[in-house]
Amino acid sequence: MILIGQYDSPFVRRIGIALTLYALPFEHRPWSTFGDAEKIRRYNPLLRVPTLVLDDGDVLIDSQAIIDHIDGLVPAERRLFPTQEPARRRALKVAALAAGTSDKAVALFYEERLHREPSATWVERCRAQIAETLAALEADRAARAGDYWFGENIGHADVIVATMLRHLGEAHPGLVDMARHPALRDHSARLEALPVFQDISQPFIAPS
Repeated sequence: MILIGQYDSPFVRRIGIALTLYALPFEHRPWSTFGDAEKIRRYNPLLRVPTLVLDDGDVLIDSQAIIDHIDGLVPAERRLFPTQEPARRRALKVAALAAGTSDKAVALFYEERLHREPSATWVERCRAQIAETLAALEADRAARAGDYWFGENIGHADVIVATMLRHLGEAHPGLVDMARHPALRDHSARLEALPVFQDISQPFIAPS
């Protein structure tokens, strides 16, 4: 398999971490959707990352679709989403909230940096959505004990929350006071200290 995209994207990084945790071999091509658009276009006309090229040549282009596929490559007991309800839907909810926050962080960055006159209404809306979702995630994490969100082992929800927080802090320094979110702050620090998070990592590079 070939994973296309830079690890400063929370979505690409979550895939790289999941593949590594699953011990699924892959090549990484750290192509930028701006600087390497022509390379990516060969595989993905949407010019989005992550893009995962499968061994049979087929291509997956959405992080959740990629997660769903690679989950199917390992036994059920090794999957990083719970397999039983209600834990499964609760983990899916946390992962969706974290991924949605990253979507808003990306949209906010483009609005503020790529538009000559950013829309104040859109900027405020994105900031409010980020703040409210972080508050919801903080309350959920603070209500749970243990190193990981749903049990004794790391899961997809843990990974996407941590990659989201890293990207948010680097793309929008000063936007969020993590002292107001101690459970999320500690969760992120714990995961970022893991070898897999240190190996699958890249400082944020602003598109130009």
